[in-house]
Amino acid sequence: MANQYFENNEKLESEIREISYYFKGVKISFFADNGVFSKSGIDFGSNLLLKTISLDGAKNILDVGCGYGTIGVTLAKLNSDVNVSMVDVNLRAIGLCNRAIEKNGLTNALVFESNVYENVIDKYDLIVSNPPIRAGKSVVHSIILGAYDYLVDGGSMWCVIQKKQGAESAKKVLKELYKCVEVKEKDKGYEIIKATK
Repeated sequence: MANQYFENNEKLESEIREISYYFKGVKISFFADNGVFSKSGIDFGSNLLLKTISLDGAKNILDVGCGYGTIGVTLAKLNSDVNVSMVDVNLRAIGLCNRAIEKNGLTNALVFESNVYENVIDKYDLIVSNPPIRAGKSVVHSIILGAYDYLVDGGSMWCVIQKKQGAESAKKVLKELYKCVEVKEKDKGYEIIKATK
């Protein structure tokens, strides 16, 4: 599987384009490129997750597998009282995410390189992810289960997974670890799952 968005391929030709995303009446700017997830625009799953998520007083948020920043940048832009950290393994995505942080004038967001939680040190009130399904079940499960160790007690992990791409198995493994697992929304085969520590 060459040139996948969950890999780091710096040899791909670059064709950066700006994307304008309007969410809750606010314009948010992103930059997409070859070799990143959903380069043509904001994907349905991320949009559904953003429409569904409830921060419940969270002040420190981590977006795992952030891509060019759709979820993390949006949460930071709409909630100036929170601090959002974003991680990705794809250096091109990280560069695009940094451009989005700058373009949107955010002082409460940062992005850094990490293969899942490899370089994550802190604990968070909320961890969010639109996991890279094409990377395989083991990677997806390492994101959603690994979140547990980086959540404060009572913190929650939110993710979006399509039913046909493993939502049932994800819920099953989550229920073995987390105190409470809920499906907060379903639409067009996508499920928004919240797991509370």
